[in-house]
Amino acid sequence: MASGNMKAIKRRIKSVGSTMQITKAMELVSSSKLRKAKEKAEAGRPYFEKLYEMMTEIAESKKDFSSPFIERREVKNRLFIVIAGDRGLAGGYNGNLLKMALSEGENGEDKPKIIAIGKKTIEFFEKRGFDIVGKYPLLAETAKTADCSDIATIAIEMFKKGEVDQVKIFYTTFVSPLVQNPVSMDILPIYRDEDGEEVPGVITYDPSPEAVFNRIVPKFTMSLIYCALSDAYASEQSARRNAMESATDNAEKMTEELSLKYNRARQEKITNEINEIVSGANALQ
Repeated sequence: MASGNMKAIKRRIKSVGSTMQITKAMELVSSSKLRKAKEKAEAGRPYFEKLYEMMTEIAESKKDFSSPFIERREVKNRLFIVIAGDRGLAGGYNGNLLKMALSEGENGEDKPKIIAIGKKTIEFFEKRGFDIVGKYPLLAETAKTADCSDIATIAIEMFKKGEVDQVKIFYTTFVSPLVQNPVSMDILPIYRDEDGEEVPGVITYDPSPEAVFNRIVPKFTMSLIYCALSDAYASEQSARRNAMESATDNAEKMTEELSLKYNRARQEKITNEINEIVSGANALQ
């Protein structure tokens, strides 16, 4: 009985050891990717922030300022740009973000149209019957400005044509290696404080502030999507590293417990064999 139990425990120890090797390797890979992803996310933020500052300055410099991108309409149709991962094994990274987008998507008369970035996003919304107007698997890791420009163009054209009245983006923001928060952000229409005071600008825009503003909006939208992708990818690698680190720690604990059980079973077998020898020797006397 003890011999059979020992064999089962030994097989289990070997299986857990193999799993631990995989999780450790994935932890190291994610740690390496996280460093590069974090640098990329931080590098793009200053440009985005400066662009947003310029847009705000232009929009608030004149009270009679008009642009199709600040037009507020009754929200009947919506477009969600949702960024999740292409793979699992990242803890709650994909689930938390997708549940958040789904919850907001169901809060309305009609389902929103979806631009799905990441395999998990595509699978999630396809299963639930959403209208996916753009599919972008395997984009986050190798995202370039041209890719983000294509996504921004789809969103802008749909808004300008009146096909949607609101555009939002859902992604996970990287706070720290241990904290990643799913967030949503309004892209269009662009908010303007119409009740605030007119802010005289020190810059002259040619041919007009409206023309410059309308030219900047696509670049702003593209930059926002690029920054969101970079932030989301850094968050994904951080979440996967944490998940794999926890899995490795659990595997180590399980190996220790199984080793203890194996040693106990081995000791029990030795004790039984000694008892049998002693009993046999006593019977011969």
